[in-house]
Amino acid sequence: MRPIWTLTAAAALIGLMGAGPAPAQDAPAPRDITVVLANPSAINITPVWTAIGEGYFADEGLKVTIQAVNGSAAVLQAVAAGQAEIGQPGAGPTINARAGGLDVQFFYNLNPQSAFGVLVPADSGVASPEDLRGKVIGVGTADGAETAFARTIMTDAGMEEGDDYEFLVVGDGGLAVAGFTRGDIDAYAAATSDGAILNQRGLAMTNITPDKFRTYFGNGFVALAPFIAENPDVIEGFGRAVARGSTFAMDPANIETVLKHTAAGNPQEGEDQDFARALTEAIIARQTPPEGKRLGENDPAAWKAWHDSLLASGDLAEPLPDLEAAYNNDFVDAWSQER
Repeated sequence: MRPIWTLTAAAALIGLMGAGPAPAQDAPAPRDITVVLANPSAINITPVWTAIGEGYFADEGLKVTIQAVNGSAAVLQAVAAGQAEIGQPGAGPTINARAGGLDVQFFYNLNPQSAFGVLVPADSGVASPEDLRGKVIGVGTADGAETAFARTIMTDAGMEEGDDYEFLVVGDGGLAVAGFTRGDIDAYAAATSDGAILNQRGLAMTNITPDKFRTYFGNGFVALAPFIAENPDVIEGFGRAVARGSTFAMDPANIETVLKHTAAGNPQEGEDQDFARALTEAIIARQTPPEGKRLGENDPAAWKAWHDSLLASGDLAEPLPDLEAAYNNDFVDAWSQER
């Protein structure tokens, strides 16, 4: 694994809060945990950097190191290779990994509302996926969660990749600007942060994702099932810290502090304060559970929707024998409250 960047939570915490008093001599050493992400955005994981900055992981006896790779497939490879205890892939790649024999479980749904959308230039005249017949759709990575999401939408519209439309890997966020400018792509399968970047760069975009696909949840936290079984205290503590970070970030009164925490994770994102604020507010809205759901909770119906859509699009060759084994709600009671 070649991380795009890496930052230890303890260092960020010291930078924001000061070194503080020395720990007691008999205090146990914190447990080192590496978390690998599908992209380097700190705002995308606002609750995590908030939990780091507020000391919530330290409260759980955890020392968290954040690393980023390129896409969900690389995240799952890092977890499978033991290079990280926890990863943050999308549901589609997670299901495919299990189909390939990797015993990985989605234990915390960080983005219960859709993280992705199919975007087109506002002046393109394209109003629906059907209008993309014969067109090229840009994606960040060939095997990323956004690609599976877009393929599902196009399949539902009666189109097949290679015959009716094409995917073109153009990279994340700002890299898509060049694709549109050169005329290489007609649409872009984007995460929330990518859409915000395109608009910031002067490309007004329209989201043509059909309503029924806007409830497909986004990336969340996974670990190998044996690790979860052997380290329940780590999973419970990690999830509780993230849930506390989410609760803190959801309070509008805390937005300035939250922006400082995410800027510690990715200083470049914090350079444009107006953009960072707008993106953070959009991410928080996406990460707020729907009515009746709890922080981190996996919805079985949403998992079935993802599973069935992957089958329909051909991304999944055959049904999983036990879809319920792909996710884990065993720890939700320990860290979440009813909303």
